[in-house]
Amino acid sequence: MTTPDLLPVLTRIADALERLAPPPPRAVAAEGADAFVWHAETGSLSPVRTVSRVDIALLRGVERQRDILLDNTRRFADGLPANNALLWGARGMGKSSLVKAVHAAVNLGRAEPVALVEIHREDIPSLPRLLAALRDSARRFVLFCDDLSFGTDDAHYKSLKAVLEGGVEGRPANVVFYATSNRRHLMPRDMIENERSTAINPSEAVEEKVSLSDRFGLWLGFHNCDQQTFFAMVEGYAAAYGLDVEPERLRAEAVEWSVTRGSRSGRVAWQYIQDLAGRLGRTIP
Repeated sequence: MTTPDLLPVLTRIADALERLAPPPPRAVAAEGADAFVWHAETGSLSPVRTVSRVDIALLRGVERQRDILLDNTRRFADGLPANNALLWGARGMGKSSLVKAVHAAVNLGRAEPVALVEIHREDIPSLPRLLAALRDSARRFVLFCDDLSFGTDDAHYKSLKAVLEGGVEGRPANVVFYATSNRRHLMPRDMIENERSTAINPSEAVEEKVSLSDRFGLWLGFHNCDQQTFFAMVEGYAAAYGLDVEPERLRAEAVEWSVTRGSRSGRVAWQYIQDLAGRLGRTIP
């Protein structure tokens, strides 16, 4: 076959390869809102017009965690070095509420607000694609994954490890990653024990599992609150929303409500306040 005869064949092959090649990462729209939700299937950010959040002044019993995360986020917003953060511990104690409240507090009066981007746990494998889309943006982003954890035979944690720290490209300077979890090490004990029992070197297998948490420079622990802190939560909400109830009645009802739920936490306090407001015919903005 002569060279002129080869040219059409090579052209058809090149066209076919072009069609098979994945499209280049497209720029995502990250303007017009302070919060977004990442949709992995479409590779797009959906703006959130009204974020479901609690004012930072109403979060009680987590003052130390609040101050640390607020300081870290402010440094990040100012273009200074900041750490990824893992908020772990007791359920209902305000981990995700704190992330959203800190984001709002940091943006207050800021000319160039930081964007909060929520990524769902099942979309973690698409995280490298999201980071590639955000890397060249002029904005700064707090990526937020609520209730992050991994089950047995779930290998998604490996891609997350590489993205957070240790990959060739590394985490973009304009991105920080915050996650909440009920577990400090993000993986169930039986998963770690299974790796220990089947590995040639058990200690190395355990190191592989717990090293994911080590990618987070900040570990902020949340623990069950005592009764006085629970009362402070309830009274703070009642005062903020103008629920005029006698202190004795408020505390007695709050105790009864917590007993029926089997726990005391910020979530339980908020649920009681919603019930109280409804019975009083009051709306909560």
